[in-house]
Amino acid sequence: MERIIEEIREDLSRRIAVTADRLADRTLAEDPAYAALLGRAELRERIHHNLRQAVEGLVLGIRGLPVELADACATGTLRAEQGLPLASLLRTYRRGGRLVWQALSEAVAAHDAAALPQLLPAAAVLWDVLDQLTDAVADAYRRTEAARWDRDRERRAALLDALLDGAGPSDGPAASEAAAQLGLPERGRFAVVVLGAGDSGGSGVSGGLSGPGGSGGSAGLGSSGDPGGPGRPGAGPAASGLRVLWRIRADGETGLVDLGHHPLESVRELLGPLRARAGVSPVVETPGDLARARWLAALALRTVPASGGPCTALLDERLPTALVASQAELAGRLREVVLGPVLALPAEDRRVLLNTLGTWLTCQGSTTYAAQRLYCHRNTVSNRLRRLEQLTGRTLSDPAHVVELALAHAAVLQRAAGAPAAPAAPGAKPAGRAPRRSG
Repeated sequence: MERIIEEIREDLSRRIAVTADRLADRTLAEDPAYAALLGRAELRERIHHNLRQAVEGLVLGIRGLPVELADACATGTLRAEQGLPLASLLRTYRRGGRLVWQALSEAVAAHDAAALPQLLPAAAVLWDVLDQLTDAVADAYRRTEAARWDRDRERRAALLDALLDGAGPSDGPAASEAAAQLGLPERGRFAVVVLGAGDSGGSGVSGGLSGPGGSGGSAGLGSSGDPGGPGRPGAGPAASGLRVLWRIRADGETGLVDLGHHPLESVRELLGPLRARAGVSPVVETPGDLARARWLAALALRTVPASGGPCTALLDERLPTALVASQAELAGRLREVVLGPVLALPAEDRRVLLNTLGTWLTCQGSTTYAAQRLYCHRNTVSNRLRRLEQLTGRTLSDPAHVVELALAHAAVLQRAAGAPAAPAAPGAKPAGRAPRRSG
């Protein structure tokens, strides 16, 4: 078979050249991805080279020698970097393989029709060669694409961090440039979502960011689209119509929500399937405000009891509790000053009075509704509240005293929930040790 190929080499070369012309024209006519990427001359030259490679690989295969795959690997790498779809690349390779066999058969028939049966054993060798070339192209493409996605994910993660951590001035180029590269408008309606650490197992986030353009990937930017679920580190619309960029870090997941025209309450629909504890910031209008929004979202999360199950807390609906959560030292003082005598009671008495106070506050000061919720008589609730007034020196008929009791009660709940320390505000300096007094 090798002898026949040598005898028809000149005719086969002419036929391969014609085949390259035909395949280049067909590819440009049928595949917009190639048409957008390469001109005819460049594509034709590349196809011609690949077809000659297949013929040389056939000769090597017949001799039992390994096929040279370096060019195929280089092609896969190049096309991945250029963004040509892998399906387009493999389709052209496979068409080329069929045309090589056709050109080889025609050349042998023209040289000596009686020699055609001798060509049949070469078919298996040629298909093996074509498989090796195609596999080498695909493997190189996928490796390059994976590396490119990793780079893109890391870059997007860094951009998200710049926005959420407030790297640089809030109105400076760092925020505006990061937002532009993430496809966010200079002005809009944004919110930040913070999920509790280890409390988002159903989120579907993978690797912090989704694949490029789709994220999160992300980073992650995991957006609603990368990068499974209601959205992940990428950039795409969630089922609710919101666009979200997710970021996974050791302290939990953070989502940057581009609300567009949607109301802030629609974030609840977005987070519902996650069944997680979440804090949501108020709406902000510029990317430079996102670091502050992340801090507020973290405060909102601290108002959700750790043992209370899934809950989405919008900060503006929990401002008194968030105020307590943001000032741990003052919250402790508030507990001691306002509810100290109650907290000093035996455990069961303490639990009953605090539960009654909390239920009364939830029922907007209605003793009747509080009794219904507590499954006791209205007079029982009244007696408990009078005892609480005697112990604390506060009266529930004085609005100022009610405010104190409500905030102190929130501080007790915060402590019982074992909430972590409040997050530091953007730009805040860490507290240092108090200076030691001399002498």
